[in-house]
Amino acid sequence: MNPAAAGALVGLLLGVGLVLVAAHVRARRVTLDQRLAPYLRPRRRTSSLISAEDVRGPFPTLSRLLAPVMADAVRVVARVGTATPALRQRLVRAGREETVEQFRAGQVVWGVVGTALGLGLALLLAAARGAALLPLAVLVGTCAVAGALARDWLLSRQVSARESRMLAELPAVAELLALAVGAGEGAVGALERVVRTTRGELSAELAATLADARAGTPLVVALDGLAGRTGLPALARFAEGVSVALERGTPLAEVLRAQAQDVRDESRRALMETGGRKEVLMMVPVVFLILPVTVLFAVFPSLIVLDVGL
Repeated sequence: MNPAAAGALVGLLLGVGLVLVAAHVRARRVTLDQRLAPYLRPRRRTSSLISAEDVRGPFPTLSRLLAPVMADAVRVVARVGTATPALRQRLVRAGREETVEQFRAGQVVWGVVGTALGLGLALLLAAARGAALLPLAVLVGTCAVAGALARDWLLSRQVSARESRMLAELPAVAELLALAVGAGEGAVGALERVVRTTRGELSAELAATLADARAGTPLVVALDGLAGRTGLPALARFAEGVSVALERGTPLAEVLRAQAQDVRDESRRALMETGGRKEVLMMVPVVFLILPVTVLFAVFPSLIVLDVGL
């Protein structure tokens, strides 16, 4: 495919896209909510990318035209992607304040960027090698799906990184709480002192727990909420141990120190398991790279001697 044909293909795709957008907007019927929207100003619960009201920016008309298409794309992603309750829980575990709708809109944007990159790569392949249309279309679709999935994968990475930091902070925070309780502070006072003097992901979660306790929620219920907001079994056991100590009158300082020691032992066991798995992987370069070179150095002089002897 020559450059002229590639340009014609791009123009055709853009024209078809604009026609589809215009037909979609024209075919969309005005709902009752849209009729009442100018008279009611409810609090926005969705992303501004998928709402056609109060559009601000350099291109408001284009934004209003694309908002219905974005809303439909968000619904498609919601049907084929992660379930809404699971996604909401993952957003909470990642410590992000955006809503599910905003995250879905971000997935659509990433999919559009992936589509653009795939289209550019397809045009380069068509201009350079004259590839067929079907493989190029598959390439564009694959890039679009990969862009949407990359957003979800990045969220999973953020969840894992945040929970790893919280797990690393847990022993130190538990020791500080034990010291504060041993010095005569109550449970709420110890939490307040630790939150005031520390920084980190776990400190932020403890600050949210302390805010719930100050708002009137019993501390045991607030600690249960702390365990529910995170996916760490160690943190869940920590919250459960503190709750049981508060309910039964067990010495809280000893419970906190035992929890910190349990977390350290678990981290040590996880490190040993990781080392065992890495040991197997380390055998791959030894067997396939170092050992053949060693054998070659050992056998090569003998081959030279045999050759000379012959």
